[in-house]
Amino acid sequence: MKPRCAAAAAAARPGLLLPGLLLLGGSVLLQTCAMDVEMKDASNVTCLYAKWMMNLSITYESEANLFKTTTFPLPDPLSYDGSSCGNDTYGPVLAIKFGDGHSWAIHFMKTNTYQGRIFITYNTNDTELFPDAKRKGLITISANYPIRPVKLNTRFVCNNVETIEAASVKQDFWNVTLEAFPEDGFLSNKETLCDKDTPSTPAIATVATAPDTTSAATTHSSAATTHSSAAATDSSAAATDSSTAAVTTPPSAFVQTVEKPGTGYYMVKNGSTACLLANVALQLNISQKEPLVYNINPNTTVATGSCGKATSVLELIDGKNRLTFLFAVKTVNSEKFYLKEVNITVSASANETLSAANRSLSYWEASLGSAYMCKSEETIAVSPTYKINVFNLKIQPFEVEDNEFSAAQECLMDDDSILIPIVVGAALLGLICIILCAYAIGGRKSDPGYQTL
Repeated sequence: MKPRCAAAAAAARPGLLLPGLLLLGGSVLLQTCAMDVEMKDASNVTCLYAKWMMNLSITYESEANLFKTTTFPLPDPLSYDGSSCGNDTYGPVLAIKFGDGHSWAIHFMKTNTYQGRIFITYNTNDTELFPDAKRKGLITISANYPIRPVKLNTRFVCNNVETIEAASVKQDFWNVTLEAFPEDGFLSNKETLCDKDTPSTPAIATVATAPDTTSAATTHSSAATTHSSAAATDSSAAATDSSTAAVTTPPSAFVQTVEKPGTGYYMVKNGSTACLLANVALQLNISQKEPLVYNINPNTTVATGSCGKATSVLELIDGKNRLTFLFAVKTVNSEKFYLKEVNITVSASANETLSAANRSLSYWEASLGSAYMCKSEETIAVSPTYKINVFNLKIQPFEVEDNEFSAAQECLMDDDSILIPIVVGAALLGLICIILCAYAIGGRKSDPGYQTL
């Protein structure tokens, strides 16, 4: 089934004269047929150009305990509430709402590259798409697109069908032309091609097959069930993930590595609104049998989880490897949150799965309504033989507003105000030692002793 064309002027503000233009909180969005979108900021400078064809396929469990798949394009009418050009680092955001509580959004970030993070929320209460769904309510999944980061100031092109699978959702993209953060608002003449358009790319040979994904889902279902008992609010996330897994990720093999991991941007949503945000680079360090170091790849990692008033969960799935972080409010009347639990499940080989958990941790403490940030390297000791090296951390598991981080509280290692007194104190101590030594030596030289008569 091919996507239908969507009308653009349905949500135009009164007084806007240009046909096909939508004004989105100071940003302008031009949308024509087949998802042809150009977003402009308040200065009329283009911050995102995106043109593609797309289908969505969602697998769900029926009341008869059978798994069914529904496939559909983005239908008319569409709403663009929540779309914006963002800022130099976070943004732009293209957000689309459609049907009975469904939403599709892509959030872009940049360094010397750019990449989008897709968030899909679908409502199984929609009887037109899910007439006999066993589980009712909103379900959110996320995945990266493009699959690999794209060099800044180049446009991403993919004419062949490229499939992104994350959890129970499959997305087919084709005829794609995309560029975020275009220099001076102009589409680049330089292109970055997807793997499907460059068949000689070696990475194609390493893509995981569907049977591997099935085994991954089976392997992790018990871990998800175990985690759901940790807190009642986490059960929905565990139920979602126990029967799903990403299938376009390369198979995860442990190798001895020394380079730092890449930093990923992860989001958990409650409906269409972000309730947990995380920027983090993660490295597993396991020495149960022999030293094994493995970097979590943000380009192949799927994020999911749940949010509550007392606990929030972030679950990261990279191929057959799974990391689960549970955050909790310290006490009922406390204004602080902290990292309380961590669960690790990794596939060391085809026949060996390693796991560890710690439910009595106390890391990353900060005030509710704020983020915790630590640029320095930290190490979480899950057990004596399982450790997680953490880099470039910024996380907010509670009270996220407007899909953005709040003001962050820095870790002690990043706080220069603590280092200054230490340095000054050490300098003063050294000075006192020098003075005492000089006084002692001087006193000995000036002592005349007893003179002979």
